[in-house]
Amino acid sequence: MRNWKKMTAGLSACVMLGLAGTAAAQVKWDLPTPYLPTDHHVKNLELFAKDVAQASNGQFTIAVHNSGSLFKQAEIKRAIQSGQAPIGEFVLSQYQNEWPIFGADNVPFLATNEEDARRLYEVQKPLLEKYLAKQGLMILYTVPWPAQGIYTKRDLNSGADFKGLKWRAYSPGTYRVGQLLEAQAVNISAAELAQAMATGVVDSYMSSATTGRATKTYEHLTHFYDVKAWLPKNAVVVNKKAFDALAPELRKALLDSAATAETRGWDMARVTSEEDKKSLSDNGMKVLEPSEQLSKDLDKVGDVILEEWIKQAGDDGKQLVDAYRKAQAEGR
Repeated sequence: MRNWKKMTAGLSACVMLGLAGTAAAQVKWDLPTPYLPTDHHVKNLELFAKDVAQASNGQFTIAVHNSGSLFKQAEIKRAIQSGQAPIGEFVLSQYQNEWPIFGADNVPFLATNEEDARRLYEVQKPLLEKYLAKQGLMILYTVPWPAQGIYTKRDLNSGADFKGLKWRAYSPGTYRVGQLLEAQAVNISAAELAQAMATGVVDSYMSSATTGRATKTYEHLTHFYDVKAWLPKNAVVVNKKAFDALAPELRKALLDSAATAETRGWDMARVTSEEDKKSLSDNGMKVLEPSEQLSKDLDKVGDVILEEWIKQAGDDGKQLVDAYRKAQAEGR
C-alpha cells in the first residue's frame, strides 16, 4: 500500500510538472505530514488546502496525508527534494545534523515564549530560505508547537532524577538533552510514540501539551512539567520546480493561502497550548511547574547546548544569536 501511494504521489507531481502554464488544467498535489489529525498543524493544513481550492476556483487541490501514511517522518524532506511529493511538512529541527541552523529553535531555553520565538524566526528565516533554495526547496510557511514540557511517570525534583529514564528523542536537540541528563535516549517519531509508551520502549519525553493530548500520554505517564524549553517549528515546504510549473494564478493562490495559514497557525498554537494542558489535567495527569532546582539544572543543560550549537553553526550561528539577543533587548 505504501509503495502504491508513493507511486501515486510521484505521478501527481509529474503530471503537475507537465501542465506548466496551463491555466485551465486541474492540478492535484499530495502533501505528506508525519503528524496526527488531532494536532493543530494538521488541522491548519486541512484549512490551508481548503483555502487553496477556494482561491483557485477548484483548479488546484491538495490532499493532506497525515500520520506518516504517505512517507515516514524521516523521508518527507527527501521526497520533496526528489519530486516524489511536490509539497510536505516536517519539523525543522529534525535536520539539525544536516545543518545546525535548522535547530536554532531547538536550543533549550533560548526562546521560551511566542514573542521570542517570533524574534528568533525573523533572524533565522533568511538563512533557511537561502539554504533550502540550494536544494530546490522553498518555505511556504512555518507554525510553532506550543512550548515544550517534560513528560514522565516519576517526580522530577532535579536533573539527577532523569538518570535511567527511557527518553524519547525526535531530533538531535532532544537527543542531546536526554544524553546530558543521563537518560537513555531513543529516537521515536510522532506516529510511533503512543505504541512506544504502551510497550515500555519510552517512559519519558520532551514535547508540547499538544503531543501529550494527541497521543493520550495520560494513559501511560503521570506527570507533565511545564518547563517551556523551546517552541520548535514545523515548515511547509514546496519543491521549487513544482512551484514554478504552476500557472501564475495558482502560484498566487498557494502563496496567499500560505500567508493566511502561517498567521492562523501561530494563533492556533497559542490557544492550543492552554486547551491541551487543561485536557491533560482533566484526564488525571499532574501538570506542574518545575522546582527551582530543576529549573537551575535544566538551564545548565541549555547553556551547554547553546555553546555547542554556536560552535557547530559557526559564524552564521553566532550572528543569528547576536541578532536575536539584540532584537530581544530592544523589544522588537
